[in-house]
Amino acid sequence: MKRGIVVRNAALLIFLLFISSIVHIQMGEVSVSFTDVWNALFHVDSSNPTHIVFRELRLPRTSIALLAGAGLSIAGLLMQTFFNNPLAGPSILGISAGSSLFVALSMMTGFTFFFSAFGAISAAVIGAFVYSFLLLVFSRFVRTNVSLLILGIMLGSFTNALIQVLESMSDPTALKAFTIWGFGSLQQVSFDQLPAVVCCFIVAVGLLLFLIKPLNTYVLGEERAAQLGISVGRVKMLLILCVAIFTGLITAYCGPIAFIGLAVPNMVKMKLKTSNHWYLVCFSALFGAWILLMCDILLMLIEPIIALPLNSITSLFGAPVVIWILVKNRLHVTN
Repeated sequence: MKRGIVVRNAALLIFLLFISSIVHIQMGEVSVSFTDVWNALFHVDSSNPTHIVFRELRLPRTSIALLAGAGLSIAGLLMQTFFNNPLAGPSILGISAGSSLFVALSMMTGFTFFFSAFGAISAAVIGAFVYSFLLLVFSRFVRTNVSLLILGIMLGSFTNALIQVLESMSDPTALKAFTIWGFGSLQQVSFDQLPAVVCCFIVAVGLLLFLIKPLNTYVLGEERAAQLGISVGRVKMLLILCVAIFTGLITAYCGPIAFIGLAVPNMVKMKLKTSNHWYLVCFSALFGAWILLMCDILLMLIEPIIALPLNSITSLFGAPVVIWILVKNRLHVTN
């Protein structure tokens, strides 16, 4: 890819992301000026309602939209490269369901450790890691990508059945809390929790930096990558850990968000037409953050008319993309 085209596309995405972030922060009845933003961050007045609205509602919601969109898109890209399957993604292969199961255990059981915020986050990350590791184990015995995809879907279905069993046994208060969490929302992060979320995200990005070069080789196949000196086992473990942190962190705070991790990386690959993961990761992160931000803006625009969960908006965006991928692959096979 020509560097000039990459720079122009990246600059356009960053500009769109900047404008959309400003629009997203301004959504609502209370208008927030630049002076209000500055004072709310560095000279907060607890008696000023504008400061409270910005710190406790607007800034966390916009920030988690950016982080969740970027994190899920990166996780989806990593899984698609690892499994060599354009339909691989945290929601399709059951990783989000694994996080949901462990969060369900944290919210609907009597284990006191899970009642803390740290416990819920840990549960989500552990669930994502366990299910990512299960997929890694299954991939050694399953010969085709289609079989692995079906296996991941069945694993997710089995997990959802377990969650329903937990729901039938839980008390009404816990069931209501888990049901609302399952709709997906960007409003569950407070200003005080934001630094911890950002730190976890940075840790995952740090792990990702060790994966870029091996992934560029991994597209040639696992055997070829090993011949070129890539430690395949180490790459697999780093990739699983990275996907688990991204998926678990976002699922813990936002609930299971569908289709972003599946649709965005495919759209980026179709646009860039490159296997260079430096480009793919950066553009997937930027585009994913922008898409989720726009989905939430749309959600807030129609909120006075009808209240919809975030997952309904992301599904309306992502499902047609998945259908297009299936049709496109089918046409390629036929031709």
